Amino acid sequence: MASCLAFLSLLLFFSFPVIVNTQSLYNSTAIAPTSWINSPAVTINASFYGGSIVRVVLLQLNPDVNSTSFAAGFYCFSPCESFYFSIFMVYADSKDIIVSKSSPEVIWSANRAHPVSDNATLQLTSQSGLTLYDSDGSLVWTTHDHVVNNQSVAGINITESGNLVLFDKDNSSIWQSWEHPTDTLIMWQPLAGGQRLIASSSSTNWTEGRLYLTVLAGGLFAFVDSDPSQLYYQFILYSNRSVDKSAYVMLGNRSLYLSSSLSNLYQTRNLVRIGFATNIRYIKLESDGHLRIYEYSYVYGLWSMVIDLFSTDNCAYPTSCGHYGICNNGQCACPGISGKYFELFDDRRPELGCSAMTPMTCEDVKNHHLLTIYNVSYFNYADDTAFSRIDEESCRKACLVNCSCKAVVYRYFEGNISDGRCFPLSEVFSFENYDPEAPYTNSSAYIKVQVTPSPTPLPSPPHRSFKVGLGKILEITFGIVLVLVVLIGIYLVFFRRGEEAQDEDYIDQFPGMPTRFCFEELQVATENFTKKLGEGGFGAVFEGSWGKETIAVKSLYNIERGKKDFLAEVETIGCIHHINLVRLIGFCADKFNRLLVYEYMSNGSLDKWIYCSEGRVPLDWPIRFKIITDIAKGLCYLHEECRQRIVHFDIKPENILLDDKFNAKVSDFGLSKLIDREKSGVMTRMRGTPGYLAPEWLTSVVTEKVDVYSFGVVVMEILCGRRNIDNSQTKENHHLIAMLEIKSKSNKLLDLIDKNIGDVELYEGEIMNVMELAMWCLQWDSNRRPSMSAVVKVLERAMEVEASLDYNFISSIPLITNAVDLADDSAPLQDSILSGPI
Repeated sequence: MASCLAFLSLLLFFSFPVIVNTQSLYNSTAIAPTSWINSPAVTINASFYGGSIVRVVLLQLNPDVNSTSFAAGFYCFSPCESFYFSIFMVYADSKDIIVSKSSPEVIWSANRAHPVSDNATLQLTSQSGLTLYDSDGSLVWTTHDHVVNNQSVAGINITESGNLVLFDKDNSSIWQSWEHPTDTLIMWQPLAGGQRLIASSSSTNWTEGRLYLTVLAGGLFAFVDSDPSQLYYQFILYSNRSVDKSAYVMLGNRSLYLSSSLSNLYQTRNLVRIGFATNIRYIKLESDGHLRIYEYSYVYGLWSMVIDLFSTDNCAYPTSCGHYGICNNGQCACPGISGKYFELFDDRRPELGCSAMTPMTCEDVKNHHLLTIYNVSYFNYADDTAFSRIDEESCRKACLVNCSCKAVVYRYFEGNISDGRCFPLSEVFSFENYDPEAPYTNSSAYIKVQVTPSPTPLPSPPHRSFKVGLGKILEITFGIVLVLVVLIGIYLVFFRRGEEAQDEDYIDQFPGMPTRFCFEELQVATENFTKKLGEGGFGAVFEGSWGKETIAVKSLYNIERGKKDFLAEVETIGCIHHINLVRLIGFCADKFNRLLVYEYMSNGSLDKWIYCSEGRVPLDWPIRFKIITDIAKGLCYLHEECRQRIVHFDIKPENILLDDKFNAKVSDFGLSKLIDREKSGVMTRMRGTPGYLAPEWLTSVVTEKVDVYSFGVVVMEILCGRRNIDNSQTKENHHLIAMLEIKSKSNKLLDLIDKNIGDVELYEGEIMNVMELAMWCLQWDSNRRPSMSAVVKVLERAMEVEASLDYNFISSIPLITNAVDLADDSAPLQDSILSGPI
């Protein structure tokens, strides 16, 4: 009972009007009338790694130096062409100076659908409250409609709980942001019955998307907006109970709470139990449909995901492959025979879905046909009320006679076609392909298509007899001979191109391949390959654009030497998807041209940042730690989460790419190899880059532990801000791992730390723990190295580094400092053809 009262007290505290101090020391309050211009002249502004900018108009400074502060103001993300008036969380010191420890986290935005430009104006008046005008004077957003009954706004305040409140002269609330949520709830912010969290259309398009979360009778429900809305996830607590408008969901310290009524404390329940919150948290409905909880860590200076509340396969979300798309292990395809009934909206982005080749019309229902798709499921099986229990044939016929029915899904009971549930669809989202032997998934889909009637054949002309003379026969014979001569000539001309054509056919046979571009398309996309990003051993990387997306195009130089590596990466990356692996958008295999099209990583490769080259600002520790964690997660996916283990073989900073928020992604799969899980290792020719090669390359069968060793070297380079093998150093400092062995034995490891990190004393414990992890990865005996999943657990503080490490890292290793030191039967070692952008 005591816990319930405490919970109610917290709820009431955040529900009643906020009493504000109009003399706030930290400018958390402003008095009407006043206005702010969106310009760099704003008193408090800051830029962050990755290019985001905030211009603060109100700041509620958190007295706890280990936590974040709430602010309201103008926010933009790279390339900062437009701004949103938002509430965001930042880290600020006692002097109101925002510290760039991590990018700001936006929890509310007023103008999601209409971002504004520089010199936009935010006005606070007693009559309208807040009003946002763009730089051309056009009205963008206002609270005017909520200021009623001749209420007069006295001022505005950003509270300690992150609520933006308009108040009157009696300090009573007139309007507050908590009553108008967007896609995020902060801790202790209630989501009341009738309110919605609406996901953005994408991570870079903040307009309202189709997915929303709401509180209904008995629980919390997620829908895709349609007519009617289609359920895709639910948390059910109560049955046969109605909720009043005081029902709410709230993120607390240990749980996500649901109460069906404020008036009855005993109707408060835990939807999901989570660990105790050590710092501020928020919950966000994201554009992919996932509902995730994030928490801020002062130690790391980063926001990290605590839990994904929607624990379901990525293919089981309504927009995973767009309209009519079929999702199979992350790959999207259209139903039926390709090009017959459906085609992709965009060949380069199959996740956007499919469109009908022939539009459906209700005037021609006799030509409607049901296309059968076996072994697919639909995301809304949780919604039993949407299904009717009839036999399969009746289900099909009901859809055919109803023009508004675009498809029907039939779920069998124990494989019995005469007993099951029928679900008609007025709008068709994504299907998921499944293993027909999997339990509880036996279902089929019938998609309505418009069949074009066959044209009526023309009547045969009347038969006429005729005679063929000798001259006519000679003409026909000469014509046949001439055609044969031409065909033979064509065959001889193109015979030498046969091998190249076979290579292209070989590529086309791969299932789930990325988009294939023609060479001319990439010429246009890159403006004839004019903006070079970098150059490697086998080719150069160019910046380009395709639609609204910036791309990186790698053009290969030596086709014969690089062909095997090219095919390896196209095959490998085309079938795997992970947030910490670079996305291969497509490729070109026209004639003798070989090009790869990647997602553009605006901050380039890791080596440009950790060696402090080109006058770049050194990375602080939180960013370095995040990069190390991202690399570990990418490798963990390759080693342990793919159907076949994928060994990368060439982990180095040049093959780690950084996006605008310094998220790290592993690239370059040209040297990768797939290993059956039943096999412990593989015999292969030596491959990789000097300085990152594990010792077993010279002595035994290699396993995925060679990547673990290379990862350890990269971690040391990130910690120390230098290359492992650096010829510019003195002889005793030439080899970083040799220095590590000496310093570890003399207990002087701190001497190796990059002095450019900043605040080393603050993060010393964490830095030393990561160095210990690197030394674990660098063990001479590959069996003593951790798996990448163990590495991730150490970084996430879920386990400790092994206590008894061997600090003899190099005593028996012949140092390979250039390619000529390798065995004679190994390939020359140089930059892979697929590393990049550089």
